[in-house]
Amino acid sequence: MIRKTFLAALAISLLLPIQTFAQTEELNLEMIYKIKQEEKTNSQIEELSFWMTDFLGPRLTASAGKIRANEWVAKKFKALGFSNVVIDSVRPFERGGWDNKKAYAALTSPYYTNFSILPKAWTAGTNGLVKSEVILVDIQSEEDFEKYHGKLEGKIVILPSSATYEPSFEPIAVRYTEEDLKKLSEESTEVRRRTFDRAAYMKMRALREKMDGFFLTEKVAVILNNSGEFNVPRANGANYTIGNSYPIPELNLPIEAHGRILRLIAHQVPVEMEVEIENEFIPNNKVVNVMGEIPGNDKKLKDQIVLVGGHLDSWHGGTGAADNASGGIVMMEALRILKELGVQPKRTIRIALWGGEEQGLHGSRGYVEKYIRDKETMNLKPGYNNFTVYFNMDNGTGKFRGIHLQGNEMIRPIFEQWMLPFNDMGCATINIGNTGSTDHVSFDALGLPAFQFIQDRIEYSRGYHTNMDTYERLLMSDLKHNAMIVAAFIYQAAMRDEQLPKKPYQAPKN
Repeated sequence: MIRKTFLAALAISLLLPIQTFAQTEELNLEMIYKIKQEEKTNSQIEELSFWMTDFLGPRLTASAGKIRANEWVAKKFKALGFSNVVIDSVRPFERGGWDNKKAYAALTSPYYTNFSILPKAWTAGTNGLVKSEVILVDIQSEEDFEKYHGKLEGKIVILPSSATYEPSFEPIAVRYTEEDLKKLSEESTEVRRRTFDRAAYMKMRALREKMDGFFLTEKVAVILNNSGEFNVPRANGANYTIGNSYPIPELNLPIEAHGRILRLIAHQVPVEMEVEIENEFIPNNKVVNVMGEIPGNDKKLKDQIVLVGGHLDSWHGGTGAADNASGGIVMMEALRILKELGVQPKRTIRIALWGGEEQGLHGSRGYVEKYIRDKETMNLKPGYNNFTVYFNMDNGTGKFRGIHLQGNEMIRPIFEQWMLPFNDMGCATINIGNTGSTDHVSFDALGLPAFQFIQDRIEYSRGYHTNMDTYERLLMSDLKHNAMIVAAFIYQAAMRDEQLPKKPYQAPKN
């Protein structure tokens, strides 16, 4: 009996330091309760979803649609009571603005059928209806140019593709299973290396640039390429620079339409099409972010920034719902909740909806250059020391299941505590790794605390960057779930006595 009591006491004494450390993070459970109740009883998620998708429409960087979206979001920020609302120019954008006004393409021989298409962004229009034979042009090296010389004027050219459709036997929409989340939470020393042949890529890119010049010289009418599946074209853009010749009209066809044309040609069946595209180039060479704030109220801490955001720009096929109106909707709703509850944060809470993410994280990188580290001198600005944390959302509509630490192990016990009130809602997983490829990496590159949440993928990969990415892709219950968590996290970050721990800053090498 005495031995058992001693062992029990020893076990408790060994656990006490761990428990004490875990309990150092204070949670305002009353405020978290209020946050949950506000979202459950007075959510504005559905209204915001309509305005950010159906109403705003496509928001390609620097386009008329993006300019309209900037103005609407700024107006909405003011209506929600945010302070210091600004449409902030942060970087030049050498491609300029571009909008598609009309797009039609149909097979007319050997029979008629119209195709679902997307014009490649920053390419020209057809200047009326083009009716022509479709010719396969297969150029694998510079020696191949000569065989097409003098044969392509006024023709519709289709480029070859090795892509084939592979049926999937997995569900279209999925959530993380408990097993999946357990694997995410387990740290691994395995180094995953991408099998990317940079030399081959650069060679292919150089050849394509020469092809584009050749097609211009040969006066090709339209180029057809392959992008997308399920008869849904996927968007991308040309490397156009303001002041250069407009690239030849180019259409993205889904794999089914593209493959049909190639198979007809391979069987020596003449193919004819009619195409009409109207595009507009806009002399707008700026990447802008839209920002607003709930100002800090502590004399010592008010200049420190708790930053949240997602990118406002989208591709031009759909209305950019999952990619990434969803992020903007959740972040706006999170700040609305705090504003509605009358929160007086110690630190300033700032929302930034970024521009130019799809073309290279331009909005968030421009923010870093303007406020945190000088692009030319690489000297740190006051914004570095005043930076508390950034939370990003850009993985579709799925609900938060946890958070990626970006390798910042120091912040694990803090986030573990912050997630406790949401564990029973399915948000409990911490992954030491990084999701990458979106705006939080602009800050993480400097060692700043910047994070992306772990999200259920739902059907993200199927619809993003396509004309499927519309209001219907949004799950309102998931967005509401996410808004509660963001509101709680930014409240905790704004009210905490100390800033969140940064990773060591490494100055760039000369």
